[in-house]
Amino acid sequence: MTNNLNNMKELFDSLLSQIDKLVGTSMPTSEKLQAVCDVLHDNVIHYDWVGFYIVDKNNKRELVLGPFAGAPTEHVRIPFGKGICGQAAETREVFVVPDVAKETNYLACSLNVKSEIVVPILNSGELVGELDIDSHKPEAFATEDTEFLRKVVDIVGRLI
Repeated sequence: MTNNLNNMKELFDSLLSQIDKLVGTSMPTSEKLQAVCDVLHDNVIHYDWVGFYIVDKNNKRELVLGPFAGAPTEHVRIPFGKGICGQAAETREVFVVPDVAKETNYLACSLNVKSEIVVPILNSGELVGELDIDSHKPEAFATEDTEFLRKVVDIVGRLI
């Protein structure tokens, strides 16, 4: 188990370095966010859907789907408070859902999704979006994922 945790830490450290470099490039912001989604989706085996929801500039109480990697979703606009993403936006807290079937406020994107993590993105103390990750594996997200994804959103928060 320790070896597995060491491998995950090495992977996460490597991905953070890649993401930090991506954010520093001259690509447009939307391309940078897409690249971050792709890096996470393609390199972490239990990240089956990775996407950004951005606070709507015209309606500060609604999230709009931004770049994502994985299957398309019908949830392109989410009001604050609705679903796990809306709850995370409302409270500005990380939500880890080990079993989405047990959540009464879960917005189903796919029957394959078993667990989810949502990490709010703040810029100068203001909620600007969130990183949403779904897994086809139940109880997929450990403390290490939460710590890693908090660092990812700290880096990405500079873009939004």
